Amino acid sequence: MVESEILEQPLYITVNDTTLTADLVNNSSALALVELLRQGEITVEMHDYGNFEKSGSLGATLPRNDENMETEAGDIILYQGKTFVIYYDHNEWSLTRLGKIQNATESGLKTLLGEGNVTVKLSL
Repeated sequence: MVESEILEQPLYITVNDTTLTADLVNNSSALALVELLRQGEITVEMHDYGNFEKSGSLGATLPRNDENMETEAGDIILYQGKTFVIYYDHNEWSLTRLGKIQNATESGLKTLLGEGNVTVKLSL
């Protein structure tokens, strides 16, 4: 991501006892997520999908900025305006980019997120 496309507000993603830091992109979707998180932490119950992502409901609908893209490990995506997705592998689809986890690797994310369901906490 180009620096001018990144919000100054980082996103913190906590899985078990590990907190990841993500850079958010500057679009209406990420800005709406920041506003939602200013009201408090969000817990997302995530499940594995397709052996390349974890996804779960945000409990709210955010603006969409869909574009055709290829994802990679660490990408944070909004799907259909209401599903929060963390990619740990590649995919290609029309999605809304929210940001990118700093220093994320495919193997590291797979280990951290584990197999099956995982509870993730989002905060500012």
